[in-house]
Amino acid sequence: MANNDQLKHDIDAFVDRVWPEVLEDIAELVSHRSVEELDRAEEGAPWGPGPREALDEALCIADRMGLNAHDCDGYLGYADLPGVSEKQIATIAHVDVVPEGPGWHTDPYKMEVRDGWLLGRGVIDDKGPAVLSLHAARFFAERVEETGERLPYTLRVMLGANEETGMGDVDWYLENYEQPAFLFTPDAEFPVCCGEKGQLSATFRSPEVAGGAAANEPAAIVSLDGGTVTNAIPREAQAYVRADAAKLPEAEGIVIEAACDGLVHLTAHGIGGHASLPAGTKNAIGMLCDYLLENGVFSEAQRPFLELEAQVMGSTDGSTLGIDATDDIFEPLTCIGGTVRTTADGRFEQTVDCRYPKSTTSEAIAERLADVSASHGCEFVLGNTVPPFYVDPSSPEIQTLVRSYNEYTGRDTQPFTIGGGTYARHFANAASFGPEEPEAETPEWVGQMHGPDEGVNEEQLRLALKIYIYAIAQLMELEL
Repeated sequence: MANNDQLKHDIDAFVDRVWPEVLEDIAELVSHRSVEELDRAEEGAPWGPGPREALDEALCIADRMGLNAHDCDGYLGYADLPGVSEKQIATIAHVDVVPEGPGWHTDPYKMEVRDGWLLGRGVIDDKGPAVLSLHAARFFAERVEETGERLPYTLRVMLGANEETGMGDVDWYLENYEQPAFLFTPDAEFPVCCGEKGQLSATFRSPEVAGGAAANEPAAIVSLDGGTVTNAIPREAQAYVRADAAKLPEAEGIVIEAACDGLVHLTAHGIGGHASLPAGTKNAIGMLCDYLLENGVFSEAQRPFLELEAQVMGSTDGSTLGIDATDDIFEPLTCIGGTVRTTADGRFEQTVDCRYPKSTTSEAIAERLADVSASHGCEFVLGNTVPPFYVDPSSPEIQTLVRSYNEYTGRDTQPFTIGGGTYARHFANAASFGPEEPEAETPEWVGQMHGPDEGVNEEQLRLALKIYIYAIAQLMELEL
C-alpha cells in the first residue's frame, strides 16, 4: 500500500505539472476538422486530409514526449515505450470526428474553456481522451528515463483515424500487426465496459416520388433532408414542399417559411444525441414527417414512404418495427433514423442505426426490416453488421481497471455493457474505460458528443488522466 501511495503522490504531481500542456495539446487537435472525406483520399491519407492532419498532430505530440512514434500510411498511428517484454499493453483512441452539424454557439474547431468546461468538437469524443493516453505514456517515459528501469511490457499508444465511420483503420492494423496482450480504449464511460451491443445499419429507399405534384394533387414534397451522420439522432430536418404557407398550421418545433417558386420551406428542430443513447432526444426527421402526414402535405405516391417514416420514428426500441429485443447482459435494442436525403433521381433515402443484444441476430433484424420496407413499396439496403462483443467481467484485466477506478473515486462500481461501439470490439482482449462520468451534472449550455456544443468537464479529464496512469501501472504487474 505504501508503494501505491507514493505512486499516487507522483501521479498527482505529474498531472499538476503537465496540465497546461494537456490543454494546449487538446486545443491543437480540436483545431483540425478531421472528418472523413473519401472523395479527397490519396496515398498516405486514406480517410481524407482532415484525419491525416489530426494524426500528424497527435504523432508530433508523441514524438515530443520521447515516445517512438510511427505513421501507418495514414490509416492510423502508434507510439511505443519499449518494455522488457515485447508483449504489449495498449491503449487506442481516435482523432477523427463526426461533422460539426448545426446549432453550435461556439466555433466547433476552436476549443473554448468556460467555467471549468472544455467546448469543441472532439473534446470528449475522442481527441481529449487521445491526449490523455499520450500523457499517461509520457508519465512512464519520464520514469524510465529517470530510473533506467524499463516497464515489464511494452506500452503502445494507438491513434486511430477512422473510428466514426467504419473503423477501417483497425481492420488494416490487425492485418499487419499482432494483437496486444490487453488493450483499453478511453472512449466510453467509467468504470469499465466489458460488452457492446451488436450493430446494424441499413437504408430504406423510396421509388421515384420526390418533386412536383400532379395536376390534381396540389401538395407534394419536393425534397427532404435531415441529419448529419447515420449514428446520431438528428436535431434538425427540413423539407421544401408545394403548399400554401398561409394555410399550414403552426406546430411546436416546426418553422414555416415561404420560399421562391411557390414552395414552402419547413424546418424541424428536435433534440439530437448519440444513436446508442436515445433517451431524452427528439428526432427532427420524425417530427417533420409527422407534420407532413398530419397536415396532408404530400402526394399520394409519397404517402407510403411517410408512413414508413412514422413506423421507423415511432419508437427508439424497435417495437414499432417489430424488432424489439432484450436479454440479461445488455440493455434493450435501440433503433433510430439517422439521416434522410433526396437523391438526384427523385428518391427519398432514410438510414437507420440499430444496436441489439445477444438475444437476437442481425439476420433476424434485417429480414424483418426488409419485410416492413416492402410493405411500403420501398427498397431495403442492408449496410454494415457487427455482432455483439463481450469479455468476462471477472478477468484479471477487467478487475484491475475497475479496482483502479474505485480506488481513485472511493466508489464501489462494477463492469457494465453499452449500446455504443468502440475499438474494443475489434480486439481479442479489450475493454472501453472512461473517461465519461454518466452521473455528472452538465450545464444546459454544454452539449453531448456528436451534437452541437460538445463539452467535457476539465476536472473530470484531470481525474481520468490520473486513473489511466494508475491503471496502466497496475496492469504492468499482471501475468499476461
